[in-house]
Amino acid sequence: MEPLSFFSQTRVLIVTGKGGTGKTTVCGVMANLAAREGLRALVVQVATASDRLEPETANLSHLFGRDEVLGYDEMALVTGPSGGEVRARALRPDTALVEYLHLHGMRRLSRRLVSTGALDVVATAVPGMPDMLVLGKVKQMERAAAAGSPGAPELIFLDAPAAGHAIRFLQSPHGLLEAASGGPVRSQAQEVVDMLSDPDRCQAVLVTTPEETPVSETVETAQLLEDRAGIKLCAVVVNARLPVLPLPEHLESAALSELAAGAGVTLAPSELESLIVAGKLRLERQGAQAAQVVRLAEELPLPQLELPFCFSADLGPDQLSTLTDALGRSVAGWQPVELP
Repeated sequence: MEPLSFFSQTRVLIVTGKGGTGKTTVCGVMANLAAREGLRALVVQVATASDRLEPETANLSHLFGRDEVLGYDEMALVTGPSGGEVRARALRPDTALVEYLHLHGMRRLSRRLVSTGALDVVATAVPGMPDMLVLGKVKQMERAAAAGSPGAPELIFLDAPAAGHAIRFLQSPHGLLEAASGGPVRSQAQEVVDMLSDPDRCQAVLVTTPEETPVSETVETAQLLEDRAGIKLCAVVVNARLPVLPLPEHLESAALSELAAGAGVTLAPSELESLIVAGKLRLERQGAQAAQVVRLAEELPLPQLELPFCFSADLGPDQLSTLTDALGRSVAGWQPVELP
């Protein structure tokens, strides 16, 4: 499948996964690939009202070679030669509430809340309301995308909370819809639920690493997202897959010494022994990762996209380019699957 066709399936891609699996990096890589295809992509990160410094948002900007921390206003991260671009912003419940009040003619109330310091209290007072405010803003941006409004993104990547919190985050509109009998809260909740349950408007991408615990949590999260949040699952990204080295099952000093000599290198006995130990560990790791990828396919019948492991402590533009190339190849071999 061509990347442009892949991204044309929906307007909002919610990206989530177990903490530490690289979901923010995957958001950036997918957005970068979309920009290469000429699309205007927007990455939206969810931040809590109390997280004023928003340290995680700096990771995304650093991936694109920027040092700034994301804020409420959109930041341009990259512009492609074909007109595509990646922009990013961070959404907090309090700032989303201010904009909601402005849009509904209540600027005076919003100024009073800000001046008295009560904004955070109001934005988080009702259970589920913080999540609802953020998702309501995403819904507003999705509507602008659908209408082709000037400056609106064509594709939105929502960097959702980690898997455990993502379920609660995406369930919140359903809870408010049941709790509110009428009024603007119920209307907003209904509109968000309509967006989440429409695959032409919104789908989810799960991120995992090829390890036992992340794979198990990914399978469980997938079931909960469909059952409780009613969101269609698009694909699962297997991140940090080690390149498979064609190593022989039985590593011997004599064979390694001969290979080294053929390359014009003389290895000491201690060096040969270290290479044998490293080779065995690599074979074990490759086998374990392959087994988890197979298990994931058996337990979660979703198309798999793979990203390679980056041998770098920090991820920047060079790694972004490598990962984007790899994602493009993986998408090219992707086949849509109609789930029952």
